[in-house]
Amino acid sequence: MGFNKIAWLVTVAAALITALLLFLSGYNGYGAVAIAVGLSAAINLR
Repeated sequence: MGFNKIAWLVTVAAALITALLLFLSGYNGYGAVAIAVGLSAAINLR
C-alpha cells in the first residue's frame, strides 16, 4: 500500500469520525456534509 493510498484512507477516516461527532452533537446537516466529503475522498481509494 502506497503513501498516497494511506493518506486518502486517513482523510476518509477523519471525515467519518468528524461526521459521527457532529451527529452526536446534534449538527445533522454538517454531519451529512462530512459524510459527503468522506465519500468524495473514498473515490480515490480505488
